[in-house]
Amino acid sequence: MSDKRKRETLFRRASRQLLSRKMVVASMVVVAVYLLVALLGFLDVLPDYQERVAGPYQPPSMSPALIFGTDIFGRSVLYKILAGTKTAMLIGLLVPLIAVPIGVVLGALSGYYGGWIDALVVWLFSVISSLPYILIVIAISFVLGKGMLAICVAMGSVGWVTLCRLVRGEFIKHRGREYVLASKISGARDARLIFLHILPNVIHLAIISGSLEVLGAIKSEVILTYLGVGIQDGASWGTMISDAAGELVQSIWWPLAGVVLAMFFVIYALNVVGDALRDALDPKLLD
Repeated sequence: MSDKRKRETLFRRASRQLLSRKMVVASMVVVAVYLLVALLGFLDVLPDYQERVAGPYQPPSMSPALIFGTDIFGRSVLYKILAGTKTAMLIGLLVPLIAVPIGVVLGALSGYYGGWIDALVVWLFSVISSLPYILIVIAISFVLGKGMLAICVAMGSVGWVTLCRLVRGEFIKHRGREYVLASKISGARDARLIFLHILPNVIHLAIISGSLEVLGAIKSEVILTYLGVGIQDGASWGTMISDAAGELVQSIWWPLAGVVLAMFFVIYALNVVGDALRDALDPKLLD
């Protein structure tokens, strides 16, 4: 079976496997809903979360704007959650766009060429992985300045390590295989061998890593914002959790309950989709 046909069969079988599992399909729908909310936020269609809709700390009621009650300023907690969804999904998409290309390129160059290039890349990801992830991100965020762009760059700058290791290992295995040697003998350049011959056979690693990176970025943003390093202006789930810590003392539970519920659904859905992608795109399925 040719490599091209094998890849087509792999992705076709993966699609069938994903669509045959009801929980995976439901999780995909949940993720799609969150993405739709984020898109509506960018189009300025969502309600203004800063608008006062009732009195301070109104408990949840059946009114659409008051499903999760109001905060200290009488603003709808639901509207704040929707605005925070826009922030969370934006970060969840930006971080993989930074981390995945870095991991793929460095892993490919390291695994294909070996030698001093491999030694340099291995030293680089060994140094990064030896330090606590959250501390590195906080340090880079402080250097770049607080805000969404800073934490996206910070998380993307260290989030490529695992993918780089995986891609490097696969390139080391593939660079000595017959189809690569045959192409090299026929005069194919290194760039063609790397990006057109070997990389398509390991691209499933980037897909799986990207889906998991979305999950990690959303959780990390909440942690960083809660610690005072992340989002400073605008709505954020981390900001809501930070504010809710003091409100619990006053028995004001609904702001925290609302944001935790919103986080639970998207994190659980991304976990299910990520695990399903990892299982479905395993090349061993074709053995």
